[in-house]
Amino acid sequence: MKPVDEHRIHQLFEIGVWLKGAHALIECIGGILLYVISTDTIASWVNALTQEELIEDPNDFIAGYLSQMASHFSVASKEFYAFYLLSHGLIKLLLIIGLLRGKLWSYPASLVALGAFMAYQLYRYSYTHSPGLLVLTVFDAVVMWLIWQEWRIVREHKPA
Repeated sequence: MKPVDEHRIHQLFEIGVWLKGAHALIECIGGILLYVISTDTIASWVNALTQEELIEDPNDFIAGYLSQMASHFSVASKEFYAFYLLSHGLIKLLLIIGLLRGKLWSYPASLVALGAFMAYQLYRYSYTHSPGLLVLTVFDAVVMWLIWQEWRIVREHKPA
């Protein structure tokens, strides 16, 4: 690979990793908030946010969906999502720190972790049909490709 191509790959790699890091931090914060905020408080907030829209248009799809989800949001669901977000975010943060520090172990570990997360996202998509999961999966695939390319470059330039 030409040095110009390597430099461009490295730049894109860093951007992708920093974006994944921001996403991981948001997941951690969301997980912590879910642990400390009660389901009643969450339902109250959602109702406050959707109430005006539902008064204006009782058939509003998004407001109605959010209101219905909040009313059925159980403590068990809250704890699952809190655990999922926090663990997912912490794993990604650990891997991102390794990648940004150029630790060789972090490249294959990141590929395995992202591959597992993508498989789970596609599994969840088969039930939810959420376009957000597809967007996240495509972004993860791009970041995986960048990690693979960067790992190849790093291995080529590391002394034996």
